Order: sequence, then C-alpha cells, then structure tokens
Amino acid sequence: MAEKKAVVLVSEGLDSLLTLLILKNQGIEPIALKLITPFFGWKYKKEQEAFKKKLEALGVSEVKVIDITEEFLEVLKKPRYGYGSYANPCIDCKILMLKKAREVLSETGASFIATGEVLGQRPMSQNKASLELIEKRAGVEGLVLRPLSAKLLAPTEVEKKGLVNREALFDIYGRRRVRQIELARKLGLKEIPSPSGGCLLTDPQIGERVLTVIKEKRPLTRNTAELLTFGRHFFEEGLWVVLGRNQEENQRLFELTKDEFVCYSLNFPAPCLVVVEGEPPEEYLKSLLLKYSKKARQALEKGEEVVLEKLN
Repeated sequence: MAEKKAVVLVSEGLDSLLTLLILKNQGIEPIALKLITPFFGWKYKKEQEAFKKKLEALGVSEVKVIDITEEFLEVLKKPRYGYGSYANPCIDCKILMLKKAREVLSETGASFIATGEVLGQRPMSQNKASLELIEKRAGVEGLVLRPLSAKLLAPTEVEKKGLVNREALFDIYGRRRVRQIELARKLGLKEIPSPSGGCLLTDPQIGERVLTVIKEKRPLTRNTAELLTFGRHFFEEGLWVVLGRNQEENQRLFELTKDEFVCYSLNFPAPCLVVVEGEPPEEYLKSLLLKYSKKARQALEKGEEVVLEKLN
C-alpha cells in the first residue's frame, strides 16, 4: 500500500503538535511545514536544527522551514480582507500559507493539507465562513483537514475518500485548552507548550508601528520589517530613527543594518541609533542618544566632551 502523507502547517503551539500526533496515529506520515517572517517564527531562521529535532522526537521525519517574507510583505501592505485588532492581516495571511502548503503538496506527493486550527478559537479567521473563504481563495477546497474540529465541519474530500477515519477525529470548539491538554496527555506528549501570541502584528506597540509605516508609505522591506519588531522608533515627517533599548538590541540593530544604514552611538555607553529614513542633523541624533544615556549626560555635566560616533 502506498504511503499516505499530509502537509501539516505547524506553529509553536499545542494544537499543531496534536495534529501531527493524530495523523501519525492514523498511519499518515506528516510533513511538517513551518512558514516564517520577521513577525512570526523568525527565530527558526537560525534554530532550524533544534526545531527539526523537537519534531523528530514526535516521530516526524520530514520538516520544512520556508521564509515567505517577500510574499507576506505584499499581503501586509494591502490585505484584501483587512486587518484584525492591529496590523494582523489574518485572513490574507492564512490564504498565503495555504497557497504555500499547496506548493509543498505538489512537490512531495502528499494527499492533503492539515492544520491545528480550532473552530471559534480566533474570531476573525477561525469561523466557518472564514475557513471556507480561505480555502476557496487558496485553491485548496476539500483538501484541508482540521483534525481538532473536524466533526464540527463538513466532511472533507480527504475523509470522504477514506484517507482518514473521521470517527477518530474531534469536535473541539473555542479558546479554552482543557480538551487539548487532556488529549496531549492521552497521546503521550510530555512537554505541553504554553499559550503564546505567536504573531507580533497583534502586539499593540508593534502593530501601531507597522500601520504607521504602511499608512505613511515608508520603506517596508525585509530589513525594516525586522526592525519594526524591536527597539525605540521615532517617526517625524520624512524621518525614521531607531534606537536599541539594551545591549542585545544594540547588537542586533548594528548587525541588521550595517550594510544598509549608518549606525551611530556616543563615545560613552549609549544605545545604537540607526537612521532608516531622512537626513537629520548630527545635533538631533546626539540629543536623542543623550536622552537615553545617563553616563553621557553625567560626562557632559562634568564638562567632558561627548561626541557622536559612526559605528560603520
């Protein structure tokens, strides 16, 4: 008998891990697909091996991590179905993800796509109407199985063809995780992930920054998208400046921008500062750095010279 395979969209949460185990229990080989951008899953750009080992421990032998930043940014700039609470284009994002999963489906010879989505868990993208719309727009109608809520949804082509046993699927609804935790224990999952926001675009501060950049038509590229996820941001007409808030952010800011933007600091302990847009006078940059450098201010009060320095 030919091996049955499914492409499973995985996140960092419990629901997608359960989906992998449910399919494994039905004799289906899951191909784990992790899609990443600076706003979600970005740490796996550097931690792919650790992520793969984690899933291998669950019996998943094939794991794909794919960077979809360029395509996602086009969606983010002008989502057909709008934003959620902040800058999260949930429906358009799900459509893009299923389109990418469909590509992997063709490449791997898998029979269907599975997700850990739970009906009613997210109001914008996980209601019946939205799920149907997303499938249709992605061109995967009837090919997407949601094992945790399958019994609350119409049978998919996958179930009709007998590729999976519908009776062994579930009817979980809503945001509570009680049934998922019970199921995790039953399936022998030793480490249960804590709930997490997942997408940084739902964060009020980051979301507001992103919407500002989009509304004011400022540069939204791979690098500036990553910049938007950390640091202090200052927007004025024709000007965009970013400061690190601690040593880790300073290092990240320098490494991320050293080939594209000029990075500044002071000759005393101070944040890194990058000018993303505009050409502000040196005095402006110096005053901004002084505001966040106690040691530089103290030196100035003692009559010592405080100088703006280029780091690259």
